[in-house]
This record gives sequence, structure tokens and C-alpha cells, in this order.
Amino acid sequence: MEQPRRIALLGGGQLGRMFIENALRYDAEVHVLDPDLACPCAWLAHRFTQGRFDDRDTVLRFAADADVVGIEIEHVSTEALEELERQGKTVIPSSATLRTIQDKGLQKNFYVKHGIPTAPYALIGNASELSEHADLLPAFLKTRSGGYDGKGVVPIRSAADIPDGFDGPYVLEKRVPIAKELAVIAVRGNNGSTVVYDPVEMVFDPDLNLVDVLLAPARCEPEVIERAKALAIRVGEAFGSPGIHAVEMFLTPENELLVNETAPRAHNSGHFTIEACTSSQFDQLLRAYMGWPMGHVAMHGEAAMVNLVGEGGSGTPVLLGIREILKSPGTFIHLYGKEKTRPGRKMGHVTVVAPSREAVDRAVAICKAHVKVVPMEPIEQSTGMGPSRKKHTT
Repeated sequence: MEQPRRIALLGGGQLGRMFIENALRYDAEVHVLDPDLACPCAWLAHRFTQGRFDDRDTVLRFAADADVVGIEIEHVSTEALEELERQGKTVIPSSATLRTIQDKGLQKNFYVKHGIPTAPYALIGNASELSEHADLLPAFLKTRSGGYDGKGVVPIRSAADIPDGFDGPYVLEKRVPIAKELAVIAVRGNNGSTVVYDPVEMVFDPDLNLVDVLLAPARCEPEVIERAKALAIRVGEAFGSPGIHAVEMFLTPENELLVNETAPRAHNSGHFTIEACTSSQFDQLLRAYMGWPMGHVAMHGEAAMVNLVGEGGSGTPVLLGIREILKSPGTFIHLYGKEKTRPGRKMGHVTVVAPSREAVDRAVAICKAHVKVVPMEPIEQSTGMGPSRKKHTT
């Protein structure tokens, strides 16, 4: 039996939770660092430590006895990762990759440097510089660091569209015509071998700017599918780091592919792989951490994922519609173990796997009609399924 490797994971959200659920099949030891005692990983980790993953000294103490250091969120201390690399630990993604990803301006420059197609853009320090780049308007203004799940992005036509408190420096990115928004997950092993999943099509909630429904594979021509996979592999090769590269792309009406952003970690667009593929994105990530061969990425059929986000206020979450959706064949519910719901917060997802697109679409329609995460009513009135667990206080 191989010598076990201890994994130190920075971040304890739902991505870490799903990673641990897979890792438990192998008896892999996963330690988690997160500032929230009630984070989704707190009850599953072999050891949970409360602390800031963006603080250099905290990360170094936490990972001192680890063999492998990974992330489930980008906003971690790259200084700590650099030092852990100098100590000879396996760090995935590399500190250099993460430093580029953390800054959207550096990320855009990286694509240009490596000949990777992306939308026209300019890097600006403040709103007064917009007048110098009128040719890019209308555009999206993105903060260079700290944004996620649609936060830190503002559509603009002029400086008057920028809300108070939206701080620079910025990436000003031209708004290009989009036929579809795609995502492709490529995973590199320690030996440089790469596997790539079929592209998925992301349908966004226009109000929340979050993925509402994901269709797998994307409903595109086979030639587009192959080009998107090849482009994701190019992005992973350019970064050169083992691990996941979740590459978000725009498909223009002229069938041009433009890279929007890359996430060097497990990604919402890959959750469908848990049930729909031979080896999930979380299984592939564990294989990369452990130095094992990459798994197979073949799909079992057509698939879709519906994100479950909080609605109707804040409070203890309750899931409505579980009976209706579980009557539908090939449906799988994932709840993320979050103790509080609020409007727009990701609380879980439903995956559908079926032999045809028509069957997938029927199941998605049932899910959209019935399944909701809302605040719990007083217990005697509640008709859903709320959380019940002990609080982890390590």
C-alpha cells in the first residue's frame, strides 16, 4: 500500500465539501483551514482549523505537517504558497499560477502573451481614464482582484454607470456579441498528462449574474466542441501547473471562441461530472494531488445541473420540492451544508443524467418549477427538510 499523503486544503466551502466526499472513498486525509466554524467542510474534514487562509503565517502553521497543499478558493496567501513550495511540498495550483489568476489584469495580459484569444480590453486605474478608451464602450468594468460569482463586475456605457464604492484598479473589457457562454474543465497531472471534459453551456440568471442552468455537453456543433477542448488544453499548458483549469469562454455568433476567465480549482461548471462522468472533477483533483494517473472523462449520457440559490429572505435553510424532483429518473440532489440561506447564495445543486436531451429538459423543468431553498418557517409549520447537525468547534 502506498504511503498516505496528508492534504492541507485552504478554504472550507462547498467545493471542499464535495472534494472530501470523494476523497473519503480512498481514506485520503484532508485537513481544512477556513475562518468560518460553520463552513460546509467543518464536519467532514479529518482536522478542521479555524483561521484566515489569506494570512501568510496562519497558512504556514496550518500546512506545516502536510504533504500536499491545495485550494478551493483563489483568495489565499500566495506568499505562503511560495514558501511551502521552497520547503518541497506539492502545491496545486502553483503560486505563480495563482498570482496571475488573482489579478484579472495579469490574467488578461497572460492570455495575450500566450496567443490565447480573449475580448479586447484595457487596464485602467480609475474612472477618469474611461474617456481614453471610448472605443471599448459599451463594456464591462471589472475590479482586478477580489471579485467572484458576478461580484466586482459592472456593465457600463460611461463613467456615470459606475456605482459609488466600486474601487479600482480595473479591467475595462469590450462587450462582445455572445451566442453562448461555455466552460471547459481540463485537468493536468503531475507528469504533464491532461484530460479534458466536454464543454458545457452555461445559462445565466440575468438578475443574479450567476449560472442558473448548465447543459452538458454544450449544444454546439461538433467542430466547436473540439475547438473548445483544444483551447482549454492550451490554457492549461500555458499555465503549466498541475490541477484543474476551469476555462470560461464566449462563443460569438461567428463561432469564434474567446477565453473569459480561468479558475485553477474545482468549479461550479464541473459539478455535473460527479454523476455524469466516469471520473469526476473532484476525483481528478485528488489524483493530481496524489500523483496518480488521470481518470476517464467519458459521459454516461446527456446531463444538466440546476443551481439552487437562496430566495425569500435570510435564515435557516429549508429545501422545498424534494419529493417532486426525486420522482424524476436520474436526478441527484446536493446540499452544501450551509447553516444560513440568503437571497442569491449558492445552497446546493441538482444534477440530471438521462439518455436524451428531451428527458434532461423535462427534469430541469420539474426542478425549476418545484425545488427551492427558502428560510425555515417556525418548526410546526415547516413542510420542507432543514439542517440538523452538531456544531464542529475544533
